[in-house]
Amino acid sequence: MKNNIKLLSSMIVMVLAFSLLSYSVEEHSANAFSNQVIQKGATGEDVIELQSRLQYIGYYNGKIDGVFGWGTYWALRNFQYEFGLDIDGLAGEETKQKLIKATKYNKQFVKEQIHKGSKFSHYGGVDTKKQTDGGGAKQQAAPAKPQPQQPQQKQPQQEKKPQEQNNNQQQANNQGQGQANNQQAQQEMPSEPTAINTPNGYSQNDIQLMANAVYGEARGEPYEGQVAVAAVILNRIDNPAFPNTAAGVIFEPGAFTAVADGQIYLTPNEKAKKAVIDAINGWDPTGDAMYYFNPATATNKWIWSRPQIKRIGKHIFCD
Repeated sequence: MKNNIKLLSSMIVMVLAFSLLSYSVEEHSANAFSNQVIQKGATGEDVIELQSRLQYIGYYNGKIDGVFGWGTYWALRNFQYEFGLDIDGLAGEETKQKLIKATKYNKQFVKEQIHKGSKFSHYGGVDTKKQTDGGGAKQQAAPAKPQPQQPQQKQPQQEKKPQEQNNNQQQANNQGQGQANNQQAQQEMPSEPTAINTPNGYSQNDIQLMANAVYGEARGEPYEGQVAVAAVILNRIDNPAFPNTAAGVIFEPGAFTAVADGQIYLTPNEKAKKAVIDAINGWDPTGDAMYYFNPATATNKWIWSRPQIKRIGKHIFCD
């Protein structure tokens, strides 16, 4: 009889434990990311959660708008660096799991504040009941001790010279014109957030095309070599001797082997896209090179005459 009671008690404990575990998993899954890899240019629910979690622990202090822009990109890279993850600016499975363990995400609260138009500065570390004045826009992650204010002293006003008065009037006119232009620009902006443009005027189409070129030209090269190929394309765009667009540089007759043999139309991998982004953000392993070639296959005598800067992988980069 006693054995039956013990067995029954054990079964009840196991059922309760399983129920609690199932509830925990369901609750966790309800506020967790989807299975997709979140990357720059993405929009939607996953990006809102990513921005919220990054802001919760102080890596992101921008607007939670569901648009994966440069602020989110660098915040994610900093998080990956501090937590010992691969620093690629991509929210893959490992990065998402680390974020889930390190943060909390109150989806209902975040959505309510987005609906109110709150800025969400320092969302984490502040009781949500205290964030009703603007989603935490005026709250810090830890309440700061108020500092005594020093009385302000009036400075004697100096008489302005006629030239200074003219300059000040011109500045005021320029400022007024700038405000008018900003108001007009805000009226013309679409109400829905977009993620089309990137720094330096490179569109998503430009990035995609350059990634195609990098993949077609250097997919077997080390990562630095792939960034180097992207950097050469950018260097040519900035040089008046070449076309001033990504498409113009890449499809210039005889410029790239990948265009000639059709490899430009292969689907690039994420590594090639990341190499383009790193090059746009200023990494140029080539030292401002304008050309490169593979010495094992190059037959053009002219390219051998160019001043050589360095070799990366199988490619020699030159001026």
